[in-house]
Amino acid sequence: MSDPVILATQQNDPSFEDVWEELVWRGLVHVSTDRAALKELLAGEPITYYCGFDPTAPSLHLGNLVQLLTMRRIQLAGHRPLGLVGGSTGLIGDPRPTAERTLNTKETVAEWVGHLEGQVARFLSGEGENAVRLVNNLDWTGDLTAIDFLRDIGKHYRVGTMLKKDAVASRLNSEAGISYTEFSYQILQGFDYLELYRQYGCVLQTGGSDQWGNLTSGTDLIHRVEGRSVHAIGTPLITNSDGTKFGKSEGNAIWLDAEMCSPYRFYQFWLNTDDADVVHRLKVFTFLSRARIEELAELVEREPFRREAQRVLAHEVTTLVHGADATAAVVAASAALFGQGELGALDPDMLESALRELPNTTTSPNASIAQLLADTGLVASQSEGRRAIAQGGVSLDNVRIDDETATLEGRVPPGGMAVLRRGKKTLAGIFVQ
Repeated sequence: MSDPVILATQQNDPSFEDVWEELVWRGLVHVSTDRAALKELLAGEPITYYCGFDPTAPSLHLGNLVQLLTMRRIQLAGHRPLGLVGGSTGLIGDPRPTAERTLNTKETVAEWVGHLEGQVARFLSGEGENAVRLVNNLDWTGDLTAIDFLRDIGKHYRVGTMLKKDAVASRLNSEAGISYTEFSYQILQGFDYLELYRQYGCVLQTGGSDQWGNLTSGTDLIHRVEGRSVHAIGTPLITNSDGTKFGKSEGNAIWLDAEMCSPYRFYQFWLNTDDADVVHRLKVFTFLSRARIEELAELVEREPFRREAQRVLAHEVTTLVHGADATAAVVAASAALFGQGELGALDPDMLESALRELPNTTTSPNASIAQLLADTGLVASQSEGRRAIAQGGVSLDNVRIDDETATLEGRVPPGGMAVLRRGKKTLAGIFVQ
């Protein structure tokens, strides 16, 4: 469920003429249907709009968070959101750029639907006249026969047009090719929009710009079948200033589920944002006002060494996703790890998750500290570890180690954890069996 305290603090910036102008300023409109018509639509009477999330994993990730926050901004303007979790499209998956998706079992997809519905509901208000409504496209496709689907929906699609969609064209030109299953995905997404238009009067869909072909599949279908013009907004793909993919490192996405990405790791991800990227991240991922973001932008230019913008960004987004208590625990853990707080006062789970993000090793209660320095990569060898101890630069749980032959015995009990430090900022985690 959504956190009413956090949702109550969120508002659109009144310095903008309307929500459309704010979306544009925050860099959330990469491509769209008629801009003038969209501006008028969003400034008028409440409309129904939707965004879809496919259960291809047990959690949403940062790319999905862009959509959720875009939906929330539109909801704050008085409009009615539909959060679609794709129980049917999740069984297929939209075409990836290079290879066919691995299809998950129906049982797995059904389980993941439940996870994603809970996450979507957390970021959108369930109160008031424009409360979020969760929908599942399996409800209108589960009993649909192939013949009826081809007769009623497939007849409105032209293969030539479908082949021109970027996702399809790139796969056709690859060695992997594309299956009829993934080729048909755009029809299913178009059908979703049509069904939501018919059931709820939905007239706007949002999604990533890489989904533009699928978004327009729906607008085109509704125009052909119902004779009505509806709209779509494609948000830009978020990349780092150096062009690398945002939110992924060595194949590890930044998930919204705390079990898949700890709050500590989540906070550190934002804290490590590059100066060139931080202002854009503040616009996209926080509800801070334009005036406050401009203040932080000036600090980035004038006093980048303070990293104030990064700290604000990390605090805001971690609180948004994991709550104020988790954020406070993360900040306390970060301070304690670097000698500015009591390690013993930390929540054990938070301490463990923090240490797991550091170089770490699991060892016995009487292990040599010099060897542990080498095992965790803080030094190159045990002999170098002894030299580091002799030079006075090694501590365990913020207590200096003076003896080159010191062990863990009497310092960390079995089942315990400790922070091993070389110098001021080089840390490792020790887990004692």
